[in-house]
Amino acid sequence: MSAQEETQTEAGRLERLWADEFGDQYVERNRAAGEGREAFWRDLLERQPVDSVLEIGCNVGANLRWIDGRVPSRAVWGIDINESALRGIRRDLPDVNAVWAPARALPFRDGAFDLVFTAGVLIHQPESTLPLVMAEAVRCARRYVLALEYFAPETTEVPYRGHDGALFKRDYGRLYRELFPELELLGTGELGRDEGWDDVTWWMFRRP
Repeated sequence: MSAQEETQTEAGRLERLWADEFGDQYVERNRAAGEGREAFWRDLLERQPVDSVLEIGCNVGANLRWIDGRVPSRAVWGIDINESALRGIRRDLPDVNAVWAPARALPFRDGAFDLVFTAGVLIHQPESTLPLVMAEAVRCARRYVLALEYFAPETTEVPYRGHDGALFKRDYGRLYRELFPELELLGTGELGRDEGWDDVTWWMFRRP
């Protein structure tokens, strides 16, 4: 099997996992996700005002709910591969654009959004697809790229609800800088459960 075929096979396996019943269960577990995140998004968008936003892997809209209104709704976009999650966003945030698309092949032009971000999405990418997803985030970002992910100094696989190859802690900030040295790191920090997050690290980059 060629490297390209292996990538396609692994990507397809995980996309089916998140699109089907396993993903639906994740949606149900995360219906209340996002409570407490308002302060983070308010402060970030005050420091770096933007006119358009894309979340890669938006799930139930736990982040988009706080962005909608601070950025015009018509310019707020989220993509996901789970239809249950997308239906929930279309119901609860009817003016936000919720679109089906895989993270490794975004249906948008280069530089389409001022800010492109992931929150708990890179952690679910295997080694073969991670660079593709990160490259798509950078490609579609006009000004800023933001990652909110689980951190570890070295790649560490974490068993995830009976599935192998489905969750990885990494130094995503370092990986972005290695893959895209043109990015400027604006800031990084940690967010805990008291702030509405599941102990994640964030990295904010600016494109030249």
